Amino acid sequence: MSPAMQPDDPGAEQPFVSHLIELRDRLIRMSIAIFVVFLALFPFANEIYTFVAAPLMAQLPEGNTMIATQVAAPFLTPFKLALIAAVFLAMPFLLYQFWGFIAPGLYKHEKRLATPLLISSIILFYVGVAFAYFVVFPLIFAFLSASTPDGVAMMTDISAYLDFVLALFFAFGIAFEIPIATILLVAAGITTPAALASKRPYVIVGAFVVGMLLTPPDVISQTLLAVPMWLLFELGIVFSKVLVGRRATVTDEDPDPDASGSAFSSSPSAPEGPAGGSSPGRVTPRPELREIGRDLDPHFDDPDRWQPLSESEMEAELDLIEAEEISKTPRNPDSHPADTARTTSPAINSVEEKIRRANRLRELGSTFAARTVLYEVLEEGDADQRRVARNILNQLDEA
Repeated sequence: MSPAMQPDDPGAEQPFVSHLIELRDRLIRMSIAIFVVFLALFPFANEIYTFVAAPLMAQLPEGNTMIATQVAAPFLTPFKLALIAAVFLAMPFLLYQFWGFIAPGLYKHEKRLATPLLISSIILFYVGVAFAYFVVFPLIFAFLSASTPDGVAMMTDISAYLDFVLALFFAFGIAFEIPIATILLVAAGITTPAALASKRPYVIVGAFVVGMLLTPPDVISQTLLAVPMWLLFELGIVFSKVLVGRRATVTDEDPDPDASGSAFSSSPSAPEGPAGGSSPGRVTPRPELREIGRDLDPHFDDPDRWQPLSESEMEAELDLIEAEEISKTPRNPDSHPADTARTTSPAINSVEEKIRRANRLRELGSTFAARTVLYEVLEEGDADQRRVARNILNQLDEA
């Protein structure tokens, strides 16, 4: 976004029109990049097609060639290939523009996870295309050429061949993204490495089914797609275990109450909000956390309101919170004390109360106790409550 469009208040939310203007500018840059690369490749369009057709030409019987069954195919087919190659070569710049558009709306920990995933996804897609060209194509075309019936000349149309190889390029490029998809599923909390490992038999069968649907009807090409998909799935599980292990290491660390300050202090270790979404030196909590904080105390947003407490002061504060919750619960004078306990217990131990208590513990500096309560919320809460708990855990990971 241009400097003239920046608001005077750095913490102000950008208007919707300014986002559309920035998106338009980035789309124009992407189109210009594709056009420039295409202009550089178009003079070599025929040579590029010859390179792509080399695996098939090497397997054709002596005297056989490729043919063009349409009038404009000798010009349009290399033209189409040059345009697709331009998009393929400009992909890093295109993804950089896309990343520049969404990055200001991400938190620091989200950027830290997304950047290596974005780079690795580009590399894996290129590796999948290269694997299809150098390994799969020679084997497929050798099999198809050897299985040609007697009396039939194998003379492939250039347009049909281009559509065939582009479909395989896309299939293998997407298949090599399986480790990225696996890591994202685990990072989002949708599944776990153990759950994925338990589904291994279904994944193997599914890989062969996908290979059957996306490749020619021969066992070789189906196996050449299915086996890498399965191995990449296993690789994704390994990296997911590494990710979970790092999170567990951070979770098991004992908190340092002397080093724990206010959640709204200007400490460099405090988590940062989205770029342009908060003033320098102060952390702006997410909307869900603000609502919970205001329920606890009307002065929740006051940065001078919170001070770190000692362990004994924190325990006394928690006892006071529980006593206040019990006193707010109506009690029938004729009821038995056990009935009263059963009545008040759900209110005290409800998921909403656990979220409030975890947030309170976070503000008091007891991150270990806060994590313990938040893990209970992840097991017992609904989708919205789990999202709030994950938000708080993400902020604890950055603290």
